[in-house]
Amino acid sequence: MSGNFARFAEVGRKIVAVGRNYRDHAAELGNAVPETPLLFLKPASSYITEGTPIKIPKGCSSLHHEIELGVVIGQKGTDISEGSAMNHVAGYVLALDMTARDFQSIAKKKGTPWDMAKGFDTSCPVGKFIPKDAVADPHNLELWCKVNGALKQNGNTKDMIFSIPYLISYISQYFTLEPNDIILTGTPAGVSGVKAGDVIQGGLAKLAEIEFKVVDRSGGS
Repeated sequence: MSGNFARFAEVGRKIVAVGRNYRDHAAELGNAVPETPLLFLKPASSYITEGTPIKIPKGCSSLHHEIELGVVIGQKGTDISEGSAMNHVAGYVLALDMTARDFQSIAKKKGTPWDMAKGFDTSCPVGKFIPKDAVADPHNLELWCKVNGALKQNGNTKDMIFSIPYLISYISQYFTLEPNDIILTGTPAGVSGVKAGDVIQGGLAKLAEIEFKVVDRSGGS
C-alpha cells in the first residue's frame, strides 16, 4: 500500500459515508439516532488532497465542516462477516465531509436525495494514508477540527454508534467493497459554518493533521 493518499484519491471507485453515527451530532441537528446505519455516497470526483482548496458550491450559503475517520478498504468483499471485517481494512485517513447544509435542509424537507449537499466537487478533503498497523485501536482516537485556529469539534471515535466491523459488514451486504474505497464513519458534534477565506484544520490523535483553505467557486477568497 502506498503511503501517499493521492494515489487512493485517483483510483478509489467510491466513498460510502455514514450519517448520524455520533449521538451528540445527531442531537445538535435535531435528528433521531438511527437504528441502522444511515448511508449515502460521495463520488470519487469529490476528493481533494492538501494544497487544493475547498470550493463553496454555487448557490450555497451555509457550508459546514464535518471531521471524520475514514476507513480505507484493502481487500474486495461482499457479505463480509463482522468477525472477518478488519481483514478487509488497509488503513485509515483523516477526512472532511463538507456539507452544503442549506442544500441538505431543503432536500430533507422535500424528501429528496442529498447528492448535491454532500457530493459536490471538493467535498471530500483527505489527508495522508495511515497503515492499519500504525493504529492500535481505531475505536479510541481523538478527532478535532479548528476553523481559523478556534476549536470547533473535539470528539473520540469510541463514541461512534456503529463500530467499524459492523459498518463494513452492513455496507458490504449492499455494496461490494473494493480496494481503495473509503468508508467515512461519521462526525462528532460541533459542526459549524465556514466562508471564503477561512482555514480548516483537523487532527486524528497523533497520527495525522490536515489543513485546507476555503474559497468561493471562482477560486478567490
